[in-house]
Order: sequence, then C-alpha cells, then structure tokens
Amino acid sequence: MIPVVFLHGFPHDSSVWTPQLDGLASDAQCIAPDLFDCAPHAMDAFADHVVAVLDTLRIDSAVIAGLSMGGYVAFAMWRRHRPRVRALILASTRATPDTPETAARRRAMADLVRHGGMSAVAATQAAAQLSRTTQATRPELVAQVTAMAAAAPADGVLGAIDAMLTRVDSTPTLATIDVPTLIVGGDEDVLITRAELTHMAQGIAGARLEVLARCGHLCNLERPAAFNHVAGEFLATL
Repeated sequence: MIPVVFLHGFPHDSSVWTPQLDGLASDAQCIAPDLFDCAPHAMDAFADHVVAVLDTLRIDSAVIAGLSMGGYVAFAMWRRHRPRVRALILASTRATPDTPETAARRRAMADLVRHGGMSAVAATQAAAQLSRTTQATRPELVAQVTAMAAAAPADGVLGAIDAMLTRVDSTPTLATIDVPTLIVGGDEDVLITRAELTHMAQGIAGARLEVLARCGHLCNLERPAAFNHVAGEFLATL
C-alpha cells in the first residue's frame, strides 16, 4: 500500500484525521504525526520532523496530505525534501503568505493564548473553521473541534503561530511541483476562498481541484465520506 502522511492544521492534533485514518486504511498506509511535538517551531523544522518519521518507518517516499497549516508544511517538504514526496493532497490551504490583516489577527490570538490559555480562543477557532451548515446541524462536531483546540498545548500553539507568521511565500513553489496533486476545499470555508484554491490548481501543472459542498475549512471532518471518496480516487491513480 502507498504510504500517506496526514499533516494536521492549526490548532489541531492528529485526531483531526481520524475519518481518513479509518476510511482509507484499506487503500493506504496512513501515518499522522503530531506537529506540535516538534521543536523549534518553523515550517522547515516541521518538514524535517516529518522526514524523520519517514526515516524511522523506513519509508522512502509518501503522499503528503496537508490540511491548512499542514499544507504549509507540505510546501516546505517539497522545497527541502523533494525525493520524499510521491504526491500531494493540499486541503483547505493556500500558497500565499499572510496578509497584514491575517498577521495582526494571529498576533492578537497569541496574546490571548499567553494570558488566557487555549480556552480563550478554542470556541472562536471552531466557529471560524466549521461551516454555517455544520454549526447549525452538528453540535457534536462543534463540541469535538472546540475540545480539540482547547486541549492543544499553549507552547506548541504559540510556536505554530510564529511558524505561520514567518513562513515564506509558496507561490513560486507551485510551478516547480511535478508530482500528482489533489487540491480539496469546502464551499463554505471563510478562511480559504475558492479563488485561492483555484490559484493553486492553476499554478500546479495537472493539479485536480475538488470543492466539497456544505462544508468549511475542516472539509475532511465535515464531509468525511466525500473527502475520502476524492482522496481514494486520487490514490488509486498513483
């Protein structure tokens, strides 16, 4: 089976990928490291951490599936460790760096975490990352995502914020990607627009774009069957 490394977003842990670890287990060797365990906190360091995991498992190359912040790590892996990347799945992520407004929000969030811990931002993060449809119809998933954010280690979260603030622009990287690439997002995502997904798809030769209906930033959790279907189809082509 082809190895697939699932890289979580912010402020998640590997459990955000549970529907994929279960649903794609017959199609792939599924690996989901926890990035907040890595130090120092920088996208390049996260990428090196993933390669160390592959080395431990004696895996030469793998499909790298990055969700949100995990997508930023996937770009860093491509730049630093290209032979280890068999293919890419980029979910709810972007190639461009933070706008000044986004950077200001990240710094404000860091201040809240320093003074109030993750409980000060967990509910707000869940609300931003789940679609209106999910928030109206699936209170159990809202509670799950809120609890995941609340349990995130504050030092890891602060380090990840720094890593996102200092990440490089991956737009020039797009044209260098020559492995099969699947781009997935949700049509109700308020953090990553369809235009940004399309920008990536147009910048990567042969990339496939799938926008899932009735879900937001956490499209893999909100529409797990749909996400697994498109991911499974993609893996079957490799």
